[in-house]
Amino acid sequence: MNERSTKRGFASRPGDAEGWIKASDAPPRRTDDAAAFTARLTIDVTPALRGRIKVAAFQRGVTVADMLRALLAREFPTEAGEPS
Repeated sequence: MNERSTKRGFASRPGDAEGWIKASDAPPRRTDDAAAFTARLTIDVTPALRGRIKVAAFQRGVTVADMLRALLAREFPTEAGEPS
């Protein structure tokens, strides 16, 4: 009962100091504006449309989120004077 689990938990630091230090040298997951997004947009689509969107994203070699962000940025560009 008092034994400590050897299973690493979510967001736990590595057991060795060297691995912990090197982990901070990893490049950020995204280097585009996606890191600046703070809101989630939820829409309802039919299963057929969802499938078409996923196939199109796969064929283009991008994620659905990245493809839709580009679409929305193209359709709704920022106007002069608006914050990005």
